[in-house]
Amino acid sequence: MDPSARTEPKQVPTLDIRRYDSDRAAFVAELGAAYREFGFCCISGHGITPQLIDGAYDAFQRFFALPAEAKMKYHVPGTGGARGYTPFKVETAKDSSYPDLKEFWHIGREIDRNSRFAELMPPNLWPAEVPGFHEYGYELYQALDWLGSRVLRALALHIDLPEDYFEDKIDQGNSILRPIHYPPISEANVPNVRAGAHEDINFITLLVGASAEGLEVLTREGKWLPITTAGDAIVVNIGDMLQRLSNHVYPSTTHRVVNPPNANARKPRYSVPYFLHPNPDVVLDPLPQCITPDNPRRYDTSLNSHEYLMQRLREIKLI
Repeated sequence: MDPSARTEPKQVPTLDIRRYDSDRAAFVAELGAAYREFGFCCISGHGITPQLIDGAYDAFQRFFALPAEAKMKYHVPGTGGARGYTPFKVETAKDSSYPDLKEFWHIGREIDRNSRFAELMPPNLWPAEVPGFHEYGYELYQALDWLGSRVLRALALHIDLPEDYFEDKIDQGNSILRPIHYPPISEANVPNVRAGAHEDINFITLLVGASAEGLEVLTREGKWLPITTAGDAIVVNIGDMLQRLSNHVYPSTTHRVVNPPNANARKPRYSVPYFLHPNPDVVLDPLPQCITPDNPRRYDTSLNSHEYLMQRLREIKLI
């Protein structure tokens, strides 16, 4: 066999988003191809400083180190964890027998309390015990919100929409920054998965930094592919709402967090995904640009993003 014909193992690509300004057509084509193939891409050159990311991680780790009774002051039962703290073993991946081995916090968008969405998007809670949590947490929220809107501009162009198509559909989005703590695995008989196989609910998810390996994506061939990032790269993946809107042109790919097969399984793992959601009243019907003879319309029923969110939160046992 010709050695040059050997296929390299598949890898989720890393693309520098600065090329959106310097080399737009090629960047949009490569980004679109990555999402059509994997539903995932790693984005570098985004300008979010290591100082902001490290400062936020430090504040979040200090919160999770608090005693359980201190953290539970910020748990609001009956709200699906929309804001504040959610303790261990509450969220359960759809169709999974085991709850996820994680605790987390939710930071949401600060909106005018007279907004028509105020009832759906409660005010944030901030832990008084952790200096810097509010400042670092919300600054990171805003930085990822801005980066997400840049990615959506490129995704819009790739499917022949105006560059700013998504702008007025995400400016009051019910987006969430979720610092997560996966504790060290100390028992031998615990399932090997820290977060069960799932797809995300929202438009796109931006995952900034992870203190241990473990993220895996399910390829079209049915194999689990580890995702590792280098340098400043942020993992950005498609969620089910954008899959629905794009009539599956942009697939929402199954992924999971597994325990590393080494000493890192005995260490805590922290990660901070940002779930970028559309405004609650955005209708998620497939776009005409994404309906073709080869890809006929996949959804008959019409629903908006808030209705879809509530349906999904019930499935994963958060409400």
